[in-house]
Amino acid sequence: MDIIIIEDEKPAARRLQRMLTKLDIETKTMLHSVAEAIDWFNGHEHPDIIFLDIQLSDGLSFEIFEHVKTDSAIIFTTAYDEYALKAFKLNSIDYLLKPIDEEELEAAIKKFRNTQHQNGNIDVKELRSLLTQTNHQKSYKTRFTAQVGQHLKLVDISDIACFYSENKTTYLHCYTGRNYPIEVPLEKLEEDLDPEKFYRINRKCILNINAIRDIISYTNSRLEIKIENFTEFQLIVSRERVKDFKIWLDQ
Repeated sequence: MDIIIIEDEKPAARRLQRMLTKLDIETKTMLHSVAEAIDWFNGHEHPDIIFLDIQLSDGLSFEIFEHVKTDSAIIFTTAYDEYALKAFKLNSIDYLLKPIDEEELEAAIKKFRNTQHQNGNIDVKELRSLLTQTNHQKSYKTRFTAQVGQHLKLVDISDIACFYSENKTTYLHCYTGRNYPIEVPLEKLEEDLDPEKFYRINRKCILNINAIRDIISYTNSRLEIKIENFTEFQLIVSRERVKDFKIWLDQ
């Protein structure tokens, strides 16, 4: 079975590759952008299955199939909500909801092997329209509830400079310098926060763009971020996220 992974977040691509290896499936090719994928498809024999992230660093992955015709089966790897996923199902496209579950991955592979299903007739325009409509309809968190002693405190999203994880606890950090624990992991926060305003700079921190006061070059091609009243630890953009972080800043 010949498989390729198209995913702009390299750690996520490597994790999926490791999961496939556990199923005795070798993945030799990993691509990370629309442009790279188009170039690859034009010069190589197409695989049996494409594991495809929806949002790549240089656009929606649907754009690939505006330039390339393929009979490869496509399994989308996505964090989008159920409405969009139903749209994919209507078009006979399988999907895996991030973070990918090993049992669901194995089930998707078994489904392909049992049916040898091919997704060559993708209605790119319809899928793009459905995804865009869904994304526009998505609502994001506007406030959080934090426990302060015996009291519950409401914190408006506009007052939050960042979210961070420390000692297995998630905290929200306000511009005032106060930190409040919340019972929401960073992985869930990534789905609940407006991606135009918040970005996960590393495994420990999600940053509000309005909180940035300075950006400094750091060792190993990384970046250090300065925000007001935050002294818990250095805010470092991990090397694999620097490119996407710069794109996010320019949106």
